[in-house]
Amino acid sequence: MRLQHTLIVGAGPAAIQTAVAVAKSWQSEVSIVNRNGSHSCEVQNQLEKSGNVITAIAPNRPSLSGKVKISHFYDELASVEDRFDAMIVCVPSYSYHDVLQALCIEKLTQLQTIILLSPVIGSNELVSKLVRESGRSIEVISLSTYFAATKFVPDGDLVSFTKAVKKRIYLATNKEGGLHLQHVERFLEEAGIETVVKENPIDVECRNITTYVHPPFFINPFSLNEIFSENKSLKSLYKLYPEGPITQETIRVMVKLWKEISALVVEVGGNPINLLQFLNDDNYPVHDESLSRSDLEGFHEFEPVKQEYLLYIRYASILIDPFSKPDSNGTYFDFSKVPYQQISRTASGEWSVPRIPFEDYKNLVQMHCMGVERGISTPEIVRLIQLFERKVHEWQCLKGEPIRGLRSEKREIL
Repeated sequence: MRLQHTLIVGAGPAAIQTAVAVAKSWQSEVSIVNRNGSHSCEVQNQLEKSGNVITAIAPNRPSLSGKVKISHFYDELASVEDRFDAMIVCVPSYSYHDVLQALCIEKLTQLQTIILLSPVIGSNELVSKLVRESGRSIEVISLSTYFAATKFVPDGDLVSFTKAVKKRIYLATNKEGGLHLQHVERFLEEAGIETVVKENPIDVECRNITTYVHPPFFINPFSLNEIFSENKSLKSLYKLYPEGPITQETIRVMVKLWKEISALVVEVGGNPINLLQFLNDDNYPVHDESLSRSDLEGFHEFEPVKQEYLLYIRYASILIDPFSKPDSNGTYFDFSKVPYQQISRTASGEWSVPRIPFEDYKNLVQMHCMGVERGISTPEIVRLIQLFERKVHEWQCLKGEPIRGLRSEKREIL
């Protein structure tokens, strides 16, 4: 069944890249909707200048590259017309509920499928519930994560640049014998990305590696002090202390967090990941001399101390890109030198916390709520939430000003 009219929800770089990819793969008309606000005004101005043409650049990925003329841009969610058979949601997962309610999906009678580009654990269940409450029967498809690393080209009119793609993406639908999974598989495979279909959306949504890595590395005193600072940070996201946040303790937190998330996954009928094997085989590998295959495959059965030891080896082994070609001085590419994004003011003058760790905090809150609903204790998740909220409260008290999307009087965990 051909998808003829696709609505892209969101107007960030991932949304632009996805719009170009599906327009080419599905031969589908594509429109974009974004929440009313300063970014929507900017997008509308750029589209007027470009004649509604958006551009994606992805070197050596022809299926992801090109120019596409979008059919329509909606600058308000409630203004979307009833003419779309597919919707790809390219906004952060914590906003799914509010965005889909504002879109009034009960009025979108032609809509056949909703595709979640970057969900978290429980997103498919949440969206499926909203669909049922609207009286509709719509297929909801989850990807394990966004399929690429994409940014906007500076000073480009809605030009996205994709520097890399994932080697493997997991997919699942909420409907047995779903009709539209094949379309998602096709555009990913055309980009050279392997697809693996799972029966349970939870088994897909638990395969986003940032769920396990970002909170321990970026919600800790070291990282929060770098992020909540007006002085330019000279530290790096993935280096060992003191150059970065990786210590014995942050690795220990990663193991605790993985185990709490695994308990949640089991409770909702999924199969937890082997963290070390997933880091290596689905994300970035290290040499066998650094981590043996037996250690990778047996990781989930080891005692916590050995699990921590092996994870520390893994991150020490990718301080440099172990598969890069050394230069004339024998120096390998500095893989771990990724700068911290820091708190800053928006164009409207509000303080704004960067996506890392703001979205990670929001995801932790969602998982905590899942745990509470199901009677699952998540003390490490709670501790991380409290740590972030205390830093936000401290900053707001210091500055006497709010932070966008966060209010010191509204704390998720007291």
